[in-house]
Amino acid sequence: MSKVLVVEDEKKMRHILKIILEGDGFEVDTAEHGHEALQKLERGEIGLVVTDIKMPVMDGMELLKAIKAKDADLPVVLITAFGSVSSAVSAMQAGALDYITQPFDEERVLVAVRRGMAFSRLAEERRIWKDELAKGADFSNIIAMSENMLEILKQAALVSRSADTTALILGESGVGKELIAKAIHFNSPRANRPLLAINCAAISPNLVESELFGHEKGAFTGADKTKPGKFELAQGGTIFLDEIGDLDANAQAKVLRVLQEKEFERVGGAKARRTDVRVVCATNRNLTDMVAAGQFREDLFYRINVFPINIPPLRERPADIVPLAEYFVKKFTQDKARPKGYLTDESRRILTNHTWPGNVRELENAIERAAILSSDGRIDEKVLSFIQNRSKPGRPAMAEESMTIPPEGLDIEAIERRLIEQALKMSMYNQSRAAELLGLSRGKFRIKLKNLK
Repeated sequence: MSKVLVVEDEKKMRHILKIILEGDGFEVDTAEHGHEALQKLERGEIGLVVTDIKMPVMDGMELLKAIKAKDADLPVVLITAFGSVSSAVSAMQAGALDYITQPFDEERVLVAVRRGMAFSRLAEERRIWKDELAKGADFSNIIAMSENMLEILKQAALVSRSADTTALILGESGVGKELIAKAIHFNSPRANRPLLAINCAAISPNLVESELFGHEKGAFTGADKTKPGKFELAQGGTIFLDEIGDLDANAQAKVLRVLQEKEFERVGGAKARRTDVRVVCATNRNLTDMVAAGQFREDLFYRINVFPINIPPLRERPADIVPLAEYFVKKFTQDKARPKGYLTDESRRILTNHTWPGNVRELENAIERAAILSSDGRIDEKVLSFIQNRSKPGRPAMAEESMTIPPEGLDIEAIERRLIEQALKMSMYNQSRAAELLGLSRGKFRIKLKNLK
């Protein structure tokens, strides 16, 4: 979490401001003058500066100008006991977020700092999406040779031209749903605004609404300060709701309202806030079956299913396997400390014949492991000896003898235990990877694992 830096030469006032801000949940650092403040800013931990104007060594106005010269996005709040209209105008022209005169009201300071920290978070989000844009997150960077994957890219390119159309990306875990979502955003009219992702399966149902819509201070235990949510931070941009099939019923209703009304409330708040974002969703679950089973809202399904894009698993597009593998070989052997890697003809055959239940993510992990195992850069059948084909695509095969049904019937718990154990062994005891092999979310896999212990 970013800190608030309080710059004040008077020890008593410095202490008072620190107590006020820490009481509102902010992490606070302090400095006695501008030079000390600039040294602390070099560490990159500061999200906002509150500074007095009249100080020895370097006053607040000089500090403000020095800060803005280095980082124009860093919010600065000026506090002074010698306020005047002209000095306030000068401060705002120099880039100050706010100008507060003493004696000040405690809430006045907190409002300014809360607003400034919200701006700081937005600036950080913008830096993230600018980095993504600089990397060239476009369709030309997606490796695809198979006809069905090329068709997927055509569909994604078409929907990217629209600024508002909701897209639903379907496919097994590891097929590249987030990569398609990024390409849609960065080739859309919203490309110069944030793209924010949230994994609905990785967040507790108690916290998912706070992540999406934000919360007010005191809304629940632990909500020690106001926090904007993704729909607020992504204003003008795109929200990527990954694993939307794992949203609980309450959160589904809130998302539906945003899509219908373009407004929401923070958790614990009563004020309706307007939002202008495009929503791109993804899931590895069958939403049609979930609707039929009453596990997913039918009205929400039709709202997000405006433009479905179904990404085929890697086993159904074998023409992509070797090109992807060669890309990953280059990626993991570009370090000068490693010899340049390459695939042999036999290794290409092994990779192409493998079922890849974990899809592109599994292939990437396998090539990274192979690059480490190869001492001379050559990736051959010996290096790839850890790869084993499965008898059924996407699921670990049960032992041959386990298929015999005993007279007393099947022991479902024993079968589940065996499948979980085999998935863990095949994934080298990586629980997330084992969950993928079994077609479960990480949360559900952990519940099953806990119940079997």
